[in-house]
Amino acid sequence: MFLPIERLAERWLSEDKVDSRDPETRGQIESLLAANDKDTLEKLLRNRIEFGTAGLRARMEAGYSRLNRLTVITASQGLAAYVAKAVDGAQQRGVVVGHDHRHNSAAFARLTARAFLDRGFHVYLYPGLGLTPEVPFAVKRLGAACGVMITASHNPKDDNGYKVYWENGAQICPPVDEAIAQSIGENQQMEPQSWDEDGVEADPNVEDVTLRMMDAYFEAAAGGLAADREANSRTELRYVYTPMHGVGAPFAARMLAAFGLPPFVPVPDQMSPDPDFPSVAFPNPEEKGALDMAKAVADAQGVGLVLANDPDADRFAAAEKQPDGSWLAFTGDQLGTIFAAAVLAMARSAGIPDERVAMVNSTVSSRMLSVMAQTEGFRYTDTLTGFKYMANELLILQRQGLFVGFGYEEAIGYMIHDHVLDKDGVTALAVFVQLAAQLHAQGKSVAEYLEDQYARYGYFVSANSYFVCPDPVKTAHIFSRIRYGPSEEQTSADVQRFEFVRSEYGDTLRYPRTIGGFPVSYIRDLTTGFEMRDVDKVPAETPQKVTLDECRPTFPVSGSSHMVTFETRNGGRLTMRTSGTEPKLKYYLEVRNQDNDRAAAARDLEAMVNAVACELVQATENGL
Repeated sequence: MFLPIERLAERWLSEDKVDSRDPETRGQIESLLAANDKDTLEKLLRNRIEFGTAGLRARMEAGYSRLNRLTVITASQGLAAYVAKAVDGAQQRGVVVGHDHRHNSAAFARLTARAFLDRGFHVYLYPGLGLTPEVPFAVKRLGAACGVMITASHNPKDDNGYKVYWENGAQICPPVDEAIAQSIGENQQMEPQSWDEDGVEADPNVEDVTLRMMDAYFEAAAGGLAADREANSRTELRYVYTPMHGVGAPFAARMLAAFGLPPFVPVPDQMSPDPDFPSVAFPNPEEKGALDMAKAVADAQGVGLVLANDPDADRFAAAEKQPDGSWLAFTGDQLGTIFAAAVLAMARSAGIPDERVAMVNSTVSSRMLSVMAQTEGFRYTDTLTGFKYMANELLILQRQGLFVGFGYEEAIGYMIHDHVLDKDGVTALAVFVQLAAQLHAQGKSVAEYLEDQYARYGYFVSANSYFVCPDPVKTAHIFSRIRYGPSEEQTSADVQRFEFVRSEYGDTLRYPRTIGGFPVSYIRDLTTGFEMRDVDKVPAETPQKVTLDECRPTFPVSGSSHMVTFETRNGGRLTMRTSGTEPKLKYYLEVRNQDNDRAAAARDLEAMVNAVACELVQATENGL
């Protein structure tokens, strides 16, 4: 039933209790009502916050569409109800709850714990500031029914999030996430059962697992990945580290010590957790300028390596000073290649046959890992974007008797050991420093190690970026033009197109035959449900009739978002998709040159980048 916005505001005020300890949210709605600001009230109240991308993430303010005490309580009530129903012995097995240092994170964690306690759950709590990997680690180690981490990772300071892990220790994925969303929706119609944060830690059903689990976490990582602690301790390698005002510093220090590695050179102004992230415009190590302060410290102290974690310490970034004095900031894919080569070498040292090693990456990440697998003989697969898919795929491979070696996504997320079935920036940090120390002893740099991989597997160069498009109608129009071609009045400026007639759907797909002048050889559309290889061999003169069986994608299809991938005969691969959390049209573009011809690869990449903007997105025409 559609309610006037004034009625929705009254409902919110009736639910957001005066004693909720968050007078700001109640006051915000009261002020907007008094000012008759219906537009803002609509944005805050009309739609419920959506459960997706392994949980919730939104700006912290009043309203059903935002993250606040009320929406955290109702989400927790719905999650607890579903877990109790879906997981055998869920209450006894318990739930793991942790949080980072962001504004309201501790309160949201206590309210989450309270909702599970009200359902009869045992709660394994990390009461202090923690890193995201601690929750999936504990879920797996303790055999818990699920886990919740309160964090917004590297989002802006006004955001927060609610990240859910399933009983296997991996992030939730379909169909579990859909069932949880349904349960949350059903429980959103109920008023919050408890606002009481007090006494959570003292409750007899709450167990502080910090010391026990963190000891086990460091022991598991070092026990499985530290190659030679004595050799590590002798290294003369020096490196600067920043946690980007996040929680990472004490955990990074302890992990490095567990590997026997010397301590880092700190970036003094960024070491303490600060939810306002005062020294960076955006708390993401990938962003341009984010490592400038760390590089300045390195320059001042004559250090040639800069390392970083994002605020919740699940991602890792690195930059290395080059002989000409410039800094090379490794891309997420370059780091993925470096880690893959290092993990394969460690597996061989441990006597694990190549064919028993399994590695995965996301479908928008570099194909260099695939080429490595073809060359070396280990098992490789790609998955949909996100560690919720990669971790679950690695678990399937593990059940087949394979050694879970490595998984990564281009957004600087790396899983290097199955003790954490998610990205783990602190473990990645220690493995990277260990590799850099080994290379330092050989008189080599990390950049030279990467060059060795290019020489063996070919040169890969990428360009990942996005267009901001806050208008969903315009976004839909852009993707419609990519799939079906332009309207009749626009065809004069268009490229040549395929014509795939799908009688079962009653449509004709008209994807471009070229991108940047390079022939398209492969198309996969996970929105419409189309996948076909060697499409450039299809005659151009007549429309091609295709059946569902001929063009059914291997990955799941979802009409709720856009995702299209093209491959071109010059070694190019382009994926375009919409973001699940931001008003962005993202693209991931890579070109491979088998002959290691850097100049040719760079020219091809530039041509394809221009084609994305001009031919596909039409950025100028669409005002992007």
